[in-house]
Amino acid sequence: MEKKSAGERIRHLRNVINKYRRERLVFNREIISPEAEDALKKELFDLEEKFPELVIPDSPTQRVGGKPLKEFKKVKHVSPMISLNDAFNETDLRDWYRRFADYLEAKGIQAGNPEFYCDLKMDGLAVELVYENGVFAQGSTRGDGEWGEDVTQNLRTIEAIPLRLLATSDKRHGKEASSHVAVNIPQKLVVRGEAFLTKKEFARINKEQEKKGGKLFANPRNVAAGSIRQLDPKITASRKPDFYAYALVGKPEEYGTKEKYYRALGEFGFKTNPLGKKVKSLEEVVAFHAELAKKRAKLDYEIDGIVAAVNDNVLYDKAGDIGKAPRGMVAYKFPAAEKTAIVENIIVQVGRTGVLTPVAVLKPVEVGGVIVKHSTLHNADEIMRLGLKIGDTVIVSRAGDVIPKIIKVFPELRSGKEKEFNMPAKCPFDGSKIIRDGVMYKCPNPQCGARHREQLYHFASRNAFNIEGLGPQIIDRLLDEGLISDAADIFNLEAGEIRALKRFGDKSARNLVEEIAVKKKIPLSKFIYGLGILHVGEETAALLARRIMDNVKSDKEKLNIKNITNYLSHVSLDDLQTIPDVGPKVAQSIYDWFREKRNIRLLEKLDRAWIELEYVPEKKEGGKFYGKSFVLTGSLSSMTREQAKDKIRALGGDVSESVGKKTSYVVAGNEPGSKYEKAKKFGVSILDEAEFLKMLK
Repeated sequence: MEKKSAGERIRHLRNVINKYRRERLVFNREIISPEAEDALKKELFDLEEKFPELVIPDSPTQRVGGKPLKEFKKVKHVSPMISLNDAFNETDLRDWYRRFADYLEAKGIQAGNPEFYCDLKMDGLAVELVYENGVFAQGSTRGDGEWGEDVTQNLRTIEAIPLRLLATSDKRHGKEASSHVAVNIPQKLVVRGEAFLTKKEFARINKEQEKKGGKLFANPRNVAAGSIRQLDPKITASRKPDFYAYALVGKPEEYGTKEKYYRALGEFGFKTNPLGKKVKSLEEVVAFHAELAKKRAKLDYEIDGIVAAVNDNVLYDKAGDIGKAPRGMVAYKFPAAEKTAIVENIIVQVGRTGVLTPVAVLKPVEVGGVIVKHSTLHNADEIMRLGLKIGDTVIVSRAGDVIPKIIKVFPELRSGKEKEFNMPAKCPFDGSKIIRDGVMYKCPNPQCGARHREQLYHFASRNAFNIEGLGPQIIDRLLDEGLISDAADIFNLEAGEIRALKRFGDKSARNLVEEIAVKKKIPLSKFIYGLGILHVGEETAALLARRIMDNVKSDKEKLNIKNITNYLSHVSLDDLQTIPDVGPKVAQSIYDWFREKRNIRLLEKLDRAWIELEYVPEKKEGGKFYGKSFVLTGSLSSMTREQAKDKIRALGGDVSESVGKKTSYVVAGNEPGSKYEKAKKFGVSILDEAEFLKMLK
């Protein structure tokens, strides 16, 4: 990669990492998984390693975490709580050691063949413990690495954290206790480790949540972090977090090696992970990693890899840090779960900023316990890099057990029927001519991407399909992950796909899928309103539904999407304008919408999704308000506007969205809008809320 391109990529990576890190650490919102964030950091680290002149002081590789929340007192750490650089495979691991050895050699120090200490990389919350004269005095979270949050009272509830250090008898020192380390309790001792939740305890907590009808937690890591950061220590105690120590701050010379550090921690009374051990070579580090990968599922806690450190503290200290990570230690992560799949199609999604993103439609395959049907391809260059064609057999990886990604194509498995994919020349959403901006293809219409999402929000909204639990944020995530590209895709979602999204558990994913299934049956007027046709609000949708029922018989075989599409795609402009309250502008909008190929394709997909339409009469024939039309403006104090509309229709009246000469009454609530002035202009009767309520009686 050229320096210019690298600089641009580095800038984007820094912005993205900072954005999501701030969401996670400052606002306690985990928008992307830690594994995904690790991958971004690894890419940034590698680029900055290749182009060190592009490193800046405020790069994410030069700092750790974000600002602590305001609910807790700030605590300054005795020294920065640094993070670790990541290795995702054996090549990365060897590259890490090569950089370590090269750095020492440049200083005239030979690394030789050092030993390593391997520990498990726990999936919990890093904390710092301060002991004064042997007594636990203060505990804090990592925070931003420099400052953390004072969670002393919560950490006191964890049984694995000693409230007073143990002293080692002098008789155990020297040759009589070769397996022990001579430790004397210092005036001040700082220990760091990981607070975590066991799988068993996590299951118990979720079982209690389910009994109470509460929302289930997504994973033990989130519960551990949330438990330590509770304002009420009783809640922390009730969740029974555990703790493993992994570091002594200050690096006393008497300990010499990481192995002795761990022994000293045990002598002081701390739990350390019993599976951690010293190994003699990188080959043994790799073997330890493979061994733990096999044991991972059977462990009583979550891990996402191992931590390998140069065992010799002299070499470790002389290597120092690079940015905010030690040169002598690395997090060696587990690989993502992988499966093979067939790419059945490649579709294009229009993002919020108008960027076109190709998405692979896969023959459904289970990867890491989740059914995967889509995988984002990021951009056209990624497709070219992979050499991907429609119909190819590929390897799908769920990096960090969350995001599906195609990592390899098998060209040797091609049958000759595979098809090349080309990015569209026109925007699939609004038909604008596509422009290219670097690796990105974009719709030049600045409103396109935002409008696409707004229409999906509208489709699922309360007055349309009313899909509870499918709000804007969830729709954004479904779009960003390539799980949906239009409204019809919502009805093909599976619980496994939704569960792959962060903060979704099995139960919440199933609940959303069940809610979507229930909403497949919908009144015709709400279906029309949900399509988001320009100028067609609820009242016009109700009038259009009534006209459709005059032309399409109401038995179930006739009232379906195919038949109403056929009617509306052939109805004339003149016929549309005979519908009450439908003028030339509204008629033209309806006429154009049902002649747009993209919209017809959407209707066909909705029909294949088994959407069931029903006709619900909007008003009572011959009622008190029969033949009268009402317009509502402003807010009512005694009822919502929707309730007012229902009452008018129940008495046989019509509700219109605009004031005209044929309007019977305008009901004016608090802070009426321009409709009030139009009513006065046309001489329409204006009712205040009291008069309207009187009429209803």
